[in-house]
Amino acid sequence: MTASTLTQTDKAMAFHALHAGAGCFVIPNPWDVGSARLLEAAGFRALASSSAGLAFSLGQPDGLVGRDVLLQYLAALCAGSSLPVSADLENGFGDAPEAAAQTVTLAAAAGVVGGSIEDSTGLSDAPLHEIAHAAERIRAAAEAARALPFPFVVTARAENFVLGRPDLADTIARLQAYQEAGADVLFAPGLRTVEEIALVLREIDRPLNVLLGLGPLRASVPQLAALGVKRISTGGSLARVAWGAFMRAVDELQQGGCGYLAQAASHAELCAAFAAFPAVAD
Repeated sequence: MTASTLTQTDKAMAFHALHAGAGCFVIPNPWDVGSARLLEAAGFRALASSSAGLAFSLGQPDGLVGRDVLLQYLAALCAGSSLPVSADLENGFGDAPEAAAQTVTLAAAAGVVGGSIEDSTGLSDAPLHEIAHAAERIRAAAEAARALPFPFVVTARAENFVLGRPDLADTIARLQAYQEAGADVLFAPGLRTVEEIALVLREIDRPLNVLLGLGPLRASVPQLAALGVKRISTGGSLARVAWGAFMRAVDELQQGGCGYLAQAASHAELCAAFAAFPAVAD
């Protein structure tokens, strides 16, 4: 089936089945429709948006893109691919539980079938919400998700390690509070070792998402699957790989070289890959 024949409910059911089934799956993060379509063609079964990838594509640092721009990006990803899309909804674009709930509702209207809410505040002196308040925000997001006419997977993120506060005990306490508040998936980006991941898995009873490409963790997909990890995302790392190649090519061109051309995909290769997909509507 193509993106035009699949309903949002079809995508939601497929996404729910990935979490309910046996084993582990990789949910890579495209930064635009082209990268989403190449990931679909490669055989992945679901996608997750990337706040960093979107920001870089707009010439912005991560964290400065507003909700309206994010929603436009999400709508484009969902329209451009037949795969279910889960959204990086950052901190819900507001401190109040009602803001997290509204963001989930708006994201669902854009076409996504899941989304993550962070417990970060954006404040340098108090970067994390207190656990009780953070859990209320997840509870509100989960209630908004349950009000939808299809299953929407709510992922709760504990941002300790991302924000330079690598307190594993507090991270676990937060994840436990979020699962009790109704989160379907738990996520602590920045976990550094397989030992930390194994300990988290022993202390929670929801599927765990692990992020590749951030910090020192270099575990393979089979290694993480053997631990019991359900979902593996790539965050902004695929976008950073693409930007890194671009920046090195620009540097070489500035120096008068053209060796970068040996690594380029051919025009015909890309046209053939994208020809399998329907045209994007105006």
